[in-house]
Amino acid sequence: MILEALRGEVPAYLARLEAEVQAEPSAEALSLLEALQGDCHSHSDWSDGGSPIEEMARAAMALGHRYWALTDHSPRLTIAHGLDADRLKAQLEVVAELNRLLGAEGDFRILTGIEVDILEDGGLDQDLGLLEELDVVVASVHSKLRMEAAAMTRRMLKAVESPHVDILGHCTGRIVVGRGRPESTFDSAAVFAACTASGTAVEVNSRPERLDPPMRLLEEAVGAGCLLSIDTDAHAPGQLEWQINGAERVARTGVEPERIINTWDRERLVSWLTSRA
Repeated sequence: MILEALRGEVPAYLARLEAEVQAEPSAEALSLLEALQGDCHSHSDWSDGGSPIEEMARAAMALGHRYWALTDHSPRLTIAHGLDADRLKAQLEVVAELNRLLGAEGDFRILTGIEVDILEDGGLDQDLGLLEELDVVVASVHSKLRMEAAAMTRRMLKAVESPHVDILGHCTGRIVVGRGRPESTFDSAAVFAACTASGTAVEVNSRPERLDPPMRLLEEAVGAGCLLSIDTDAHAPGQLEWQINGAERVARTGVEPERIINTWDRERLVSWLTSRA
């Protein structure tokens, strides 16, 4: 990439990433964005987000969402001030009170949740009994991202096949801005087949620095029959508007909106989530 730049050429890697981002949203993406009824992955200042829960929830309400999932990090991610079991239980009490307040103001609900770390052996970084109490569990790899492909595949398969996991978060772990971070390597066919078989949704992460999965893997997930969830992974209120990034990329696959879980109304989504526990 450096040699290409020195020759005055646009590096191939950068050109590929730029091709994935479209300045003006397409009509198809805007239509899909309009169909989205909520966001299933975001954070508050209880972990590494910058805003209180209520501020994030009200920002989601202002966008017309009927639900917003609070999925702060699990304890192993200490750099993100992840929630241990006691702090998560305390957060559930706060959310219950906020739901009483916000529910009285409009047709809106905060969904309880967590972004749980997928441990190196595929286990989940939280008490399993507590995970059963949550509405939404997003499982993501945050450590040992350069693990050998066969081991990473086993790790991801164990997680997505868990009845506690609803959504596989940012599956490659890539970062596409700044110094960047390459994709993790794993058997995508096996992982997406497992997601389809277990009903675990594959997240389309809308953060501009992630845009994960890359288009080739997103198309593969769609072809494998996976459910999708277009999420922002927002850490601040304004970032909840990033769903258009994911909507643009999903629209390019031609997948039917019915396979995107956050196009479902709240009652259907909650019923589906409850049935998975």
